[in-house]
This record gives sequence, C-alpha cells and structure tokens, in this order.
Amino acid sequence: MSTPDKGRIYDVAGIGVGPFNLGLAALSEPVEELDCVFLERRDSFDWHPGMMLEPAHLQVPFMADLVTLADPTSPYSFLNFLKQSGRLYRFYIRENFYPLRAEYNQYCQWVAGQLDSVRFGKDVLDVAYDDGVYRLSVQGPDGAEVLRSRRLVLGTGTSPYIPASCAGIVDGGGLVLHNAEYLSRKSEVQSKRSITIVGSGQSAAEIYYELLQEIDVHGYQLNWVTRSGRFFPLEYTKLTLEMTSPEYVDYFHSLPSEQRDSLIRNQKNLYKGINSDLIDDIYDLLYTKSLSGMVDTRLHTHSALNAAEWDAGRRTHTLQLRHEEHGRDYQLESETVVLATGYAYREPAFLAGIKDRLRRDHKGRFDVDRNYGTGVEPGEIFVQNAELHTHGFVTPDLGMAAYRNSCILREITGREIYPIERSIAFQQFGAPAAVQAETVGARV
Repeated sequence: MSTPDKGRIYDVAGIGVGPFNLGLAALSEPVEELDCVFLERRDSFDWHPGMMLEPAHLQVPFMADLVTLADPTSPYSFLNFLKQSGRLYRFYIRENFYPLRAEYNQYCQWVAGQLDSVRFGKDVLDVAYDDGVYRLSVQGPDGAEVLRSRRLVLGTGTSPYIPASCAGIVDGGGLVLHNAEYLSRKSEVQSKRSITIVGSGQSAAEIYYELLQEIDVHGYQLNWVTRSGRFFPLEYTKLTLEMTSPEYVDYFHSLPSEQRDSLIRNQKNLYKGINSDLIDDIYDLLYTKSLSGMVDTRLHTHSALNAAEWDAGRRTHTLQLRHEEHGRDYQLESETVVLATGYAYREPAFLAGIKDRLRRDHKGRFDVDRNYGTGVEPGEIFVQNAELHTHGFVTPDLGMAAYRNSCILREITGREIYPIERSIAFQQFGAPAAVQAETVGARV
C-alpha cells in the first residue's frame, strides 16, 4: 500500500459524494487556504437513477442548488449550468422554478466534472487516527493508497430501507424491489399480472401515476398500499416553509432528545408528503380512465404491512395487512411488490476504526452539535444528512444544504467565508425571552 503525495495532509477529506458533499466541494474550491479531497466509491455521480422518471421534478426551486443560497455569484450555480448548456432561455420560457430531477442530476454531474478535489472510484475501507491526523485506507482503480486529513466530513448518504415485515419476500424468489431499482426493472414489473406499491410518499405516487397511465396497455391489476390515513400532500405553505430556517434548527436542536424524536415522528408530512399537483393528476387520470369502466386498481389507506410471504407454486406474494382504524386483518395477493419505503442512514463500516473519536447520545446515535460536528474534539468530524434526530426534518432538505456547508466551512476555517443568515423567519418558534419588568415608583 502506497502513500502518494508524501507528506501531504489534506485539511478536509469528504467521504461520499452526493449533493451535500458535492456542494461542500464546490463552495470550498475557491478557498485558497483549504486543501480538500472528496472520495466516492461509485465511478461517477448518479443521483437516485432508479427514479429518473421523465416528468419527475424536484420539490424545491432551482435556487436550492449546490451553491446559490450561500454564494449567488458562484460559477457552479444551476443558472450558470443552464447558460453553459444553452438552455437558460428555455428554462425562462418554461416559467417553472422546479428543475426536472434528471436535469438536476445532469447539473450535479456538470459540477463534479469541474472539481479536481472530487475523485470517483475511490472506496474508503478503513479510517484510523494518529496524532491529530486521520489516515484513510482507500481502494481505487490503481490499487490501494493511504490519504491523510486533519478533518472528516461524512457524506455517505442514506440507503434503501426495507421494512422487517418484508423479510419473507425480499429474497423469496418473486419480483420484489425497492423503488431505487424501479426504472431499470420497469419492464419486468409491467410484465406481471398484478403490481402492488407499498409506501406513502412522493416516490410511491410517481410510480403509481406512471404505472396507472399504462394500465390499459399491459392489463395488470394495480394496488397502492399506505399506512397513512390518507394520501398526504406535502405541506408547502409559506409560513410552514419558514421552518426550513436557521431559527427553527436552533429551536429544534435546543429541545430534549425525547421531544425531538417525538416531533420527527409527527412531522413526516413536512418533508415526506406528495406534491398536491401530483395527487390531483392521479385523481384526474383515474376519473378519465373510469369513463370506459372501472379501473382495475385499488388504493388502501390505514393499512400496515405486518408480514409477507412468497408462494412459489402459485407465483404470488401474499401481503398480510392490518387496517389500523378498523383493527381488522386482511390479505392482498400480488405477483410484484414495489417498496417505496424510503431511505435510512446506515453508519459505514470504516467508522469502526475511529469509534473513540465520535460522540454518541444515549441511543448510540451521533451526538451532533449545532454546527454539525460530532467528533470528541470540536471541528474535526462533521456529518451531512445524518442529523435528523438532532437538527430536525430540514436535514435532508436540498434548500438547507448550502447553509449547512457554510456553517461547516466556518467551523473549519474559523471565519465566515460565506455570510450566514441567522434570522430569516417572521415567526418565533420558541417562547419569548423573559423580559424584566421595570419598577415604577408609585405616585403620591
């Protein structure tokens, strides 16, 4: 194992290159005193390729790109990408602030291709700590190497979440897939006689809508099962959007851990709901298709998936469901199951080598401070999208990424490279500070 650039110690090593660490790479690129490297095991940038459905768009406006909300003059902005791609006027004429998901992916690929600090095909296998320096054992196309850095930024992202209730069918022999694989296996899905989508968010809705459009062509039965009481729209009113703000992060972070956990469980419609326009489009499509007779589709709410089995002889899955309001169990049979069950953070195995460098809470999770650090020493280890339990539902929000990266860069450099807005909300989230009453002398 060799150590290239003998004696070189990076100021920052980012591990994982999704949108969040890619944004950090773009914002750190013009900072002369920083020597950074960002490592990604994949061969190229590709953001949720299984969900690049043609009409799908982001749920945030184009200003929530990698850099604009920190530095509107950055050459790595989405608008500059459009200009360099010859599409700026087309985007202007379109009069829609929400980029297509495939377009956003192209934009990120464009940025990644311009940054020398970003290296693909580099798999971090182990991290060790010695005398103020982190040693990263990395495997790449040219073999093994060791890189050294004074600080780490963990941006390994989230992984597809498979509920424990699906353990009996995931490797059972039938066609069961997470929505992360949907696009590459769409033809397989549509070749079956019955399809069931499990999930309640935007991904489930997008897949249902696409499969519903072609239900007559392929002749399958289409089911959509959600545990939620209804198909919740993403709450997108402007006073609610103020909760994606520094002030709300301050407020949420200050709450006791148990209260934060309770809030997260009850705030899913703030970041996991469905675009209301898409809900309306689904209804309109159902109505249109019903003109020719009842559509072979069923939508089940209040239905928790408790277990599932694969019957190899009958070539079908049996889903054991419970209607939680009725308190009644029922079954649903389906040849194919698409699990739009979201993503969850999984700690990478390489952290085992520096477990004594990480702060933990009483549940063993990262104890992330207000400025996104989780190391035993301040300003050494930072996390991206692994702080839902400490910073709230804004954690995966693309619009808050530039803010978080501005904070991380401030902690690393000791200066505010990008002005950090601290007060943007009209509303006050906590109780007003106590005001001392003045003593007024009584009149005689």
